[in-house]
Amino acid sequence: MKVLVIGSGGREHAIVRQFHQSPSVTEVFAVPGNDGMNEEATCVALSPLDFSALVQLVKREKITFTFVGPEQPLSEGIVDYFEAEGLSIFGPTQAAAELEGSKAYAKDVMQRYGIPTAFYEVFDEVEPALVYIKKHGAPIVIKADGLAAGKGVVVAMTEAEAEEAVRSMLDGQRFGDASARIVIEEFLEGEEFSLLAFVHDGHIIPMPIAQDHKRAYDGDLGPNTGGMGAYCPVPHLPDGLAETALESIVSKTVQAMTEEGRPFTGILYAGLIATNEGPKVIEFNTRFGDPETQVVLPKLQNDFGRLIVDLLEGERPEVKWDNLSHVGVVVAAEGYPDEPVKGQLLPDLHKLSGVSVFHAGTVRDGDAESDRYRGSGGRLLVVSAAAESHEAASDLAYAALSSVDWPSCFYRKDIGWRARK
Repeated sequence: MKVLVIGSGGREHAIVRQFHQSPSVTEVFAVPGNDGMNEEATCVALSPLDFSALVQLVKREKITFTFVGPEQPLSEGIVDYFEAEGLSIFGPTQAAAELEGSKAYAKDVMQRYGIPTAFYEVFDEVEPALVYIKKHGAPIVIKADGLAAGKGVVVAMTEAEAEEAVRSMLDGQRFGDASARIVIEEFLEGEEFSLLAFVHDGHIIPMPIAQDHKRAYDGDLGPNTGGMGAYCPVPHLPDGLAETALESIVSKTVQAMTEEGRPFTGILYAGLIATNEGPKVIEFNTRFGDPETQVVLPKLQNDFGRLIVDLLEGERPEVKWDNLSHVGVVVAAEGYPDEPVKGQLLPDLHKLSGVSVFHAGTVRDGDAESDRYRGSGGRLLVVSAAAESHEAASDLAYAALSSVDWPSCFYRKDIGWRARK
């Protein structure tokens, strides 16, 4: 079979690689892809939002199915467009993707169906929002309602920080239309973790839980980012936590979306927190996370292409995962997440032994003879290692990273530190 992957980041590189390694898949296409995928996929320079051109590509190349990586095409209705053309695609419809596209909608669904989450209110004007903050105090969480590339959340530790966040979102349009409306919610104490699942026709296949690090610097300090690294599994979390979350949150959400008239197909990502009252929802995504994908998906032992086809055809395949620990570290450009440096020549990545490299913000060096890369974004790549224990996987990843120089780059030195405590 032939597969098309929509997207260009590290998450999509992991998806492309998993399909490339699938015995049933003969060819992988990526739109637009990135230079690091070229040996595993045919990259096609189209916009992920040019649905008409994508449909023409699928029909011309006789592609079996399409797998959508990023949130924007889902929120703009790529699944509906493809299905209207009679094409097979794995992802939620535009209506179902609102579970990620609108935090206010997601919170309303959770409230209606008794899915545990932080208490909240929704605002589109500054003054009522400030009154609410004054009433509840800090710490408190302010979120842009719409899509903001994973950066639309401010965890305000003081009322002054909260007020600044509210004004910059509602008055200053910090995130454009995405922050024309905001959600203000209770600050929850506990440890965060991610539970992802394949979903189709009410059938749920959970993946092993993962944990990522959002803060830019060691010790979970600095600004929030799209994620500076991740690891899977998460050995120090209590036994039974994943099962409880699956039952009380994921299953109830899938059922709720069906009852809402928005049945869910695709990847449901539950960003959760383990509180004293049990797991609660921080946010939902309607696609794979980044960088969690780079440590969760390589654990899959099934033929990935066959698995997706089986799900789309209504089968309920048995899924197997490896018993290894996977640790992935993001290498980012200096200045990320605000103003990342671009154009720096990266080290020879072939010298990184015993690890996997997933490209995100990189481009081939301009020299035609070169197999080196330059930075072209904020998060450049993920270096991931797998081993029998978390400590061994972490040691492998960091040994590889420290074996070369990373000019105008940085990475956290403590990914997975909670698992070492």
